[in-house]
Amino acid sequence: MQKWLGEVSEKFVMAFIEGDRWKLYLRGLGVTIEIAILAAIIGMAIGTVVALMRLSVKRNGKKTIWSLIAGAYIDIIRGTPSVLQLLIMWFIIMKNSNNGVLVAVLSFGINSGAYVSEIVRAGILAVDKGQTEAGRSLGLSKAQTMIYIVIPQAIKNVLPPIGNEFIVLLKETAIVGYVSLTDLTRAANQITSRTYEAFMPLIGAAVIYFTLIKILTILLDKLERRLRKSDNR
Repeated sequence: MQKWLGEVSEKFVMAFIEGDRWKLYLRGLGVTIEIAILAAIIGMAIGTVVALMRLSVKRNGKKTIWSLIAGAYIDIIRGTPSVLQLLIMWFIIMKNSNNGVLVAVLSFGINSGAYVSEIVRAGILAVDKGQTEAGRSLGLSKAQTMIYIVIPQAIKNVLPPIGNEFIVLLKETAIVGYVSLTDLTRAANQITSRTYEAFMPLIGAAVIYFTLIKILTILLDKLERRLRKSDNR
């Protein structure tokens, strides 16, 4: 047992302490969080617009051209792997750009937007139709009713699943090494290649991911409980 603990301690020092390798993990974690936050903001913006496009219908109840475009966008994004979308953005759409962070943020933002749009759409549809009718009876236009009455109520419905989407997005950023970015996962791989020891660097990165996501999960649980309490008032 003592020998095993000694070996683990030696591997830990090699993976994190020697050569200030912990700084590489820290920089990688910073890149991971930066991409996730910026992509989440873009995804929220795109998702909200696409959700409203998807909900648009003609007077006869048929889908508008905007609804069809939104549906096609969602189908394409959800039907292709995120790593493939990242590579298309890097090698084709933005092949003249050397800014890997920008490429990753746009790629993940567009990807997230498709999933967020369905979350937002479901949240809007969950609002009782009587709310829309009440708004229209007060003389509000369709757009005003959506902005001032429906969307504020829908926000409560979408916040928890949006938080879960952010957690998924945070984990998906582990593929940004494909566009030459040193995120947390690639930092672990680089240290593995330097030390010829895979266990500690990879387990260390896994522990960091788990800790970060666990903190986010706890915060989301608190948010959900607070929203439930406000609903029961």
